[in-house]
Amino acid sequence: MSITRPLPRLLAILLLFAATLTTSQVVATSVAHADGCYTWGRTLSQGASGEDVRQLQIRVSGYPGYGGHLAIDGAFGPATKAAVQRFQSAYGLVADGVAGQNTFNKIYALQDDDCTPIHFTYSELDDGCGGSGFDGGPLSAAATKANALETMWHLEALRHALGDQPLVVTSGFRSYSCNAQVGGASNSQHLYGRSADLVGNPSLCTLAKQARYHGFGGILGPGYPGHNDHTHLDIRTSNVWEAPSCGV
Repeated sequence: MSITRPLPRLLAILLLFAATLTTSQVVATSVAHADGCYTWGRTLSQGASGEDVRQLQIRVSGYPGYGGHLAIDGAFGPATKAAVQRFQSAYGLVADGVAGQNTFNKIYALQDDDCTPIHFTYSELDDGCGGSGFDGGPLSAAATKANALETMWHLEALRHALGDQPLVVTSGFRSYSCNAQVGGASNSQHLYGRSADLVGNPSLCTLAKQARYHGFGGILGPGYPGHNDHTHLDIRTSNVWEAPSCGV
């Protein structure tokens, strides 16, 4: 004996099924976007350790506080918590220092599939003398490229702090031959992929002053010999700030 369902109830079941399919499709799309680079599988808080913490530290390395530097060591300590809080505050999230789904979603939105921040590319920071790639310096190409990635995340933090104004990079990594060609210092941080020279707007002095809050140990700008036409930033972990014309 067949059972005939009332038509309104049958329609309601069909609509619920369709809504479930739509929701699943949306979730799948979100996960796929995250997987394009790196996906965090757990909430991270002080006391955690591991590769997922290290990946988080790279993304928040531009938020160590005035004059500070965040160690990329895979250990979630007080400094990492404070950096996460500053990152969360900068993007209007609850600043509790716990990296959960909302924090990760913001990071996913800020990065491309190669893990670079959306406003910067490896090509902007590779050999600026007409070559390409990150070989020809004192480190392996892989290590130099990893430094360039950290530099870009520092730049992304600086860019956001300045109202998301575009930053113009004129020089990033330099091979030994490129560094000699442009007359760079023999111990230049450019050789290690840790540097970026900036020009244009915001002003050079504005860049030099704001960079002090975003983990840049090397800040050389107007008033420092050879730096009146650009501001040099690098991510060394000791502070050398010389931009006399800017009061830095």
